[in-house]
Amino acid sequence: MVTTDGPEFKRRIFPFITYLLFLFGVWILWVLAIYPLLLTLGERTLLYALVNIGLRLLIWVVPVFLYLQYIDCVDPVDYLKLRQHWKRGLIVGVAFSLVNFILSGLVYGIPDFNWEHVTWNSVIGTSFLVGFIEEVPFRGFILQKLQERMDFWSANIISSTLFLLIHFPGWISLHLLSLRGVITVFVIGFLMALLLRYSRSLWSSIVAHSANDFISFLIFQR
Repeated sequence: MVTTDGPEFKRRIFPFITYLLFLFGVWILWVLAIYPLLLTLGERTLLYALVNIGLRLLIWVVPVFLYLQYIDCVDPVDYLKLRQHWKRGLIVGVAFSLVNFILSGLVYGIPDFNWEHVTWNSVIGTSFLVGFIEEVPFRGFILQKLQERMDFWSANIISSTLFLLIHFPGWISLHLLSLRGVITVFVIGFLMALLLRYSRSLWSSIVAHSANDFISFLIFQR
């Protein structure tokens, strides 16, 4: 572990803080300036979905790979735990998702499905790819970066709090801020970190995160 009083610590912590400021700053810019322009493409169109997904990959995922490649000089795929233990990760992610689906059914009952909620973006972006887009920076990168300086539980609380905070600009802009949403997002972040810790593969949290949003937004439409 790097000590907190030497030049090596400062050399490694400053780029990380800069990355966090970049991520949150660009995301606020996205919510305030870019998202309103994106809506002019039509929320239900394939073009909207492709542009939305492409820009989110550019903001959330690409900087992580560039950071790991050129600042830390490590293999991003290895660091993010996308290569090792992938089978275990998939099994854990699917098992968690099945439990999630059963519990959701017990809480909400039989889904009252509405095709109006099904769009290109809700299926591709909000469901299937959301796990990859959000887990790479928050569990794959931020959580593991924090673990280089503190214990897992502290790192989990901080990374889950950051994951919660990045949702605030969108919630406030769309008037969707609620106590239930705050608690749910923090708990999801915390649980995804536990899946990564147990499976030693980011695929567990990627699959579980995507399945959770699919179950919540498309099946039970909550």
